[in-house]
Amino acid sequence: MTFKEKINRLLVEGLAEKQSVFLIDLTITDNFKIIVTLDGDHGVALQDCIDISRSIEHNLDREEQDFSLEVASVGVGSPLKLKRQYKKNISRTLIVKLATETIEARLVNANEDFITLSWEAREPKKIGKGKETVRKLLEIPYSEIIEAIVTVTF
Repeated sequence: MTFKEKINRLLVEGLAEKQSVFLIDLTITDNFKIIVTLDGDHGVALQDCIDISRSIEHNLDREEQDFSLEVASVGVGSPLKLKRQYKKNISRTLIVKLATETIEARLVNANEDFITLSWEAREPKKIGKGKETVRKLLEIPYSEIIEAIVTVTF
């Protein structure tokens, strides 16, 4: 079993005990630095990172292969990568980059095939002069999303 396969197996075992926490990214550099990025349906607690770190570190032998280990939660402003992340961010505002445009809107739904965004736009009135506020609703397949980031509001 290769070093990466061993890390993957230990991660799967560690995450099996924490159903609300899931893997976003695993990177192993040439000098055996292991970087694990996690997210959770209800956020990631410090204890979650400690537990996953221990599940990896306590099952590896530094005499066999020296390594460094970093386990962290996904950062604020990091792009969403998994459908599960979209689902946990329903009702939050996203900046969604598509091939032709960038939309800042509220995420109102996320299923296995697409997301639904809602926002208000000012458009010319159909009759008469001036503009009116119109509620927009758009379904976007995941395949069309280049990047989506949750906006942070204070």
